[in-house]
Amino acid sequence: MAIDPSNILLTGRVAVVTGGGAGIGKGIAEGLTAFGASVAIWERDPETCAATAESLGALGIVVDVRDSAQVDAALQQTADALGEVSILVNNAGGTFFSPMLETTENGWDALYKANLRHVLLCTQRVARRLVEAGRPGSVINVTSIEGVRAAPGYAAYAAAKAGVINYTQTAAFELSPHGIRVNALAPDLTLTEGLMQISGGTLNHDVAPGIPMGRPGHVDEIASAAVFLASDMASYITGQTIHVDGGTHAAGGWYHHPQTGRPTLGPV
Repeated sequence: MAIDPSNILLTGRVAVVTGGGAGIGKGIAEGLTAFGASVAIWERDPETCAATAESLGALGIVVDVRDSAQVDAALQQTADALGEVSILVNNAGGTFFSPMLETTENGWDALYKANLRHVLLCTQRVARRLVEAGRPGSVINVTSIEGVRAAPGYAAYAAAKAGVINYTQTAAFELSPHGIRVNALAPDLTLTEGLMQISGGTLNHDVAPGIPMGRPGHVDEIASAAVFLASDMASYITGQTIHVDGGTHAAGGWYHHPQTGRPTLGPV
């Protein structure tokens, strides 16, 4: 079977991107649109939802994906407007600093709902319709490097992101007989509007000493991996977590010393 360049195209397919109004989600929505997909942005913030949808010519739906009734309604609205969804990007999420000894039950539950619960809700709803219609599909879950390493002050967030990785594997197995692939993307430091705001503009686009490639990622680089996983180019890939992280996960704590450039493990 020869590789055909057209296999990367998503023409005629309908995609949903949760949390698609800004940041990585917006970048993925832009990428899917560029490769031919009809995109629905599911976003909790009305302003970013409307602005991004307008800029892409996409369908914008204000929805809180933590709420199953809202997910059901948004999926039906998307199907009515664009057709059946065959690409789902579970990107919505969020975090806050919460040391383990100070984390409350409410804080834990909030981070679980924001980062893991909706992955089940959205995947389940989209997959049910695909199975009923006998159609294949691609689900892409956005997790994080924090799902595979210690994250001091972010234990609940990291646990939820680790859950996304394991859920990806199990969902991939259960849905494989139906031709539905499930994979995950795990970014490290990625330049987004929100991250720049949190850092007070101190982040530099070409400097990140702790990352082997020496710089933060760009949302377009995450989007490129998402387009690949959504397309027929990835037709035999399922249950995988791809670390789009400049080599951080593979390095296992090694980094290039900022002064000498020598491989270094541990503190400077």
